[in-house]
Amino acid sequence: MPDAMAFAHILDEVGKLPVEDQDVLRDIIAKRVVDLRRDQIAREIREARAEYEAGGCQPVSVNDLMKEIRS
Repeated sequence: MPDAMAFAHILDEVGKLPVEDQDVLRDIIAKRVVDLRRDQIAREIREARAEYEAGGCQPVSVNDLMKEIRS
């Protein structure tokens, strides 16, 4: 994350934009964040599948998982 001064500068500059442009910018940023999170989830799924295929984890029942969580 940028330092606090740079972040504050960005916010100040965005505040100078017309409201309509700020709305568009907000929508663009929201869509980018969704895309980044989607990519992160996909990457984590690929890593989990690779770990599973390498024998790094074993399937367990819900009951066994709950017992492990509670212990």
